[in-house]
Amino acid sequence: MFEMLMPKLRVNTVFDIDLEDLYAKGYRGIITDLDNTLVGAKAPLAYPELIAWFELVKKTGFQLIIVSNNHLARVSAFATPLDIQFVHEARKPSLKPFQKGMKMMGLSNTETIMVGDQMLTDVFGGNRLGLFTVLVQPISVQDEGWTTRINRRVERVALKRLRKKGLWLEEEQQE
Repeated sequence: MFEMLMPKLRVNTVFDIDLEDLYAKGYRGIITDLDNTLVGAKAPLAYPELIAWFELVKKTGFQLIIVSNNHLARVSAFATPLDIQFVHEARKPSLKPFQKGMKMMGLSNTETIMVGDQMLTDVFGGNRLGLFTVLVQPISVQDEGWTTRINRRVERVALKRLRKKGLWLEEEQQE
């Protein structure tokens, strides 16, 4: 069970993802979480470095969609000015929002990457569908809501078990 919480790749931020390498491996779409993956949970808009990363994602050849558990107003205010499609109130790790994102991009699970900051929602949901999952460090833990704080406690238990089994090695994270 805990193995389903293991991402295929761990990085500090989205900027550490080797887009060209993943594109060369056949991936064509990125589903990304919003809060604490792209920006802090209370940051309303993208900042210039992130906007440049979105442009690089598209220039590399990827399609991009945001799949967030947050409400319409929050996700739309962030994604619409950037012309990025989105799925709001996703209820991850439910499979439907990931499937909807793939359908919107016209891609299969073997062509899709899931990027997020939570093992219980982003990684678990993506792994259940066979997506290439990337776990980033959360940007602003102090701004997280109560449900995310509960998830983080469960994640700590899972990490202990994964470390004990020798499945989670700190040195595996790429920077």
